[in-house]
Amino acid sequence: MAGHSHWAQIKHKKAAKDAKRGKIFSKLVREIIVAVRQGGPDPDMNPRLRMVLEKAKQHNLPKENIERAIKRATGEEGGTQYEEVIYEGYGPGGVAFVIKTVTDNKNRTVNEIRHIFSKHGGNLATSGSVLWQFEERGVIYIPSDATDEESLLEIVLEAGADDMETEGNQFVVYTSPKAFSQVKEALEKAGIPISSAQLTMLSKNTVPIAGEMAKKVLKLYEALEEHDDVQEVYANFDIAAEELEALAG
Repeated sequence: MAGHSHWAQIKHKKAAKDAKRGKIFSKLVREIIVAVRQGGPDPDMNPRLRMVLEKAKQHNLPKENIERAIKRATGEEGGTQYEEVIYEGYGPGGVAFVIKTVTDNKNRTVNEIRHIFSKHGGNLATSGSVLWQFEERGVIYIPSDATDEESLLEIVLEAGADDMETEGNQFVVYTSPKAFSQVKEALEKAGIPISSAQLTMLSKNTVPIAGEMAKKVLKLYEALEEHDDVQEVYANFDIAAEELEALAG
């Protein structure tokens, strides 16, 4: 868990500084379309859409882009049709990868994802061969100077959280996907600031890597993330915090 948390925090910081805003906007629009098609256009009744809209707000996606995406999803406005597809694979050192994509052409996407794996010393795997190693969880980061541990633990457990731990200068709260929204809302109601909150895939087992192997794995990870159709990349590597900071820098 700790390795995931540290990498997730680094990713969050990098995303906040990402200059490729056009690519971020495009991915957010696709995510909104898929979320609306799966759960409807009302964010109060569609937790996934609510999460995407919060992310869109963080990245300053213009309101008109959001409205247009929702109209496209409900059929009010024409446009490219997208679907969500999950790919699985293995990278250098046997590190497992799960890649969530939103695509308008599955054949093109699978060939390009396969090429990225091959180029970086990995391989695309068959469906189901990797996914079982991960579970969907809600993860919420809270600055440790925002509140005391005992009070925070009481709030999150009462709201339905599974667990909480301290990592560096942050508390990390873990929830089931079902309890994620209510735990987040309980924290907001209590006036406790949240550094970031996300539904993610956590690995059940991790693969420790270091040195050149760590560099190769992170290059593959970043190459996958850069692909236009890729929304999220999850992997089960465990790299020491100090080395992660150096490599990410």
